[in-house]
Amino acid sequence: MKISKDMKIADVLKKFPSTREVFETRLPACIRCGGSSTDTIERGARMHGIDSDALIEELNRAVKPSKKSDV
Repeated sequence: MKISKDMKIADVLKKFPSTREVFETRLPACIRCGGSSTDTIERGARMHGIDSDALIEELNRAVKPSKKSDV
């Protein structure tokens, strides 16, 4: 499943724990805010002056499995 702008911040954190670091870096207030259960990623980004498209890309990179080589 791909993360999208209309997803709730709390839902993304719950479903994709690996995104926590991105949220802590880019939207730290949104993690502790009670509104995270109702605010979308797009709204949080807009409220904090962050490009939502770039944030979505970063969040989706955080959930992709890393490629490890057994060399």
